[in-house]
Amino acid sequence: MAVERIELDLLRLPYVHFFETSFGRACDRTFIIVRVFEEGLCGWGECVAEEAPLYSGETTVTAWHLLEDFLIPLVFAKGIAVPGDFAREAAVFRGNRMAKAGLELALWDLEARKRGLPLHKLYGGVRLEIPAGVSCGIEDSIDDLVARVGAYLGEGYRRIKLKVKPGWDAAACQAVRRAYPDIMLQVDANGGYVPDQAERLKALDAFGLLMIEQPFAPYDLWEHHKLQRDLATPLCLDESILSLATARAAIEMGSCRIINIKVGRVGGAVEMRKIHDYCEAHDIPVWCGGMLESGIGRAHNLHIATLPDFKYPADLSASRRYYEEDIIEPFIELSGPGLIRVPDGLGIGVNPVEARIRKASVRHQVFERS
Repeated sequence: MAVERIELDLLRLPYVHFFETSFGRACDRTFIIVRVFEEGLCGWGECVAEEAPLYSGETTVTAWHLLEDFLIPLVFAKGIAVPGDFAREAAVFRGNRMAKAGLELALWDLEARKRGLPLHKLYGGVRLEIPAGVSCGIEDSIDDLVARVGAYLGEGYRRIKLKVKPGWDAAACQAVRRAYPDIMLQVDANGGYVPDQAERLKALDAFGLLMIEQPFAPYDLWEHHKLQRDLATPLCLDESILSLATARAAIEMGSCRIINIKVGRVGGAVEMRKIHDYCEAHDIPVWCGGMLESGIGRAHNLHIATLPDFKYPADLSASRRYYEEDIIEPFIELSGPGLIRVPDGLGIGVNPVEARIRKASVRHQVFERS
């Protein structure tokens, strides 16, 4: 058997509330949905590349190009229908991990549906509910931030992550800690600091943080090593971790004590599993980061977060945290205080809604095996 047809959609969804990081402020998200078809079954994937090359050098334009001109033709030419085969064959193309992950994840969903299983069982997951954290963007004022944190805690989220940047860091942490002294709190800089600002980061030790995520540029493992040496708070690396090789280097160099795994950033679930297993073998806890995905990508992340070394609450908030109208049914919601139940249907276990996808789509293309 082989994939018969692949469809791409470029979607734009508005956020319910702007989301600001050290990269800037966004009011909506543009992303690619991938569908693969085989003998009446359809597998769904999401490519997390964004419109601008800020978090990553990839964009929706470059990802569409790679999918259309290289990855989809590869699937048809090689008769690929198995995710592992795709990961091995696609390795001939350098980089472009988000484009690869979008298609590979669709193949994982298809594979689970062919086997009549929820995806987490195919992965060998060990839990059915995922501890849920929430990410708080930079707000217009500290008071607005504290109020928003309070609202999320009221909804039951177990861990709060604050986006920080130079000038929006210690004061924000101090205000949130003063209002909520016992919560699980971490910060994420998205590489917004330079090594000369290390003292600003060392000052965050005072707030009992769970971790400080990605303070410096992704390529700078050595400066992360020097900062971690002088910090009590664990550093977590996100953008720096592109593969098993970079994860191994970061761990051996002492550049972090925790790793954030994003399946889109590392190129798919095959590489994700290699990183997870290596970290587990070396007593490095991991957690599942998010890219503000729609319900399709969010469902994939929930299945991934069932693996045993995911030790911290994930960035997997309910659908309505970001979108008034997600493109799936049922919406992903909290199943209990600070928990989200892993969908238990076949594959990713949620149902994409065609009418909502068409409404949000700004580009659609069909590719068929010749």
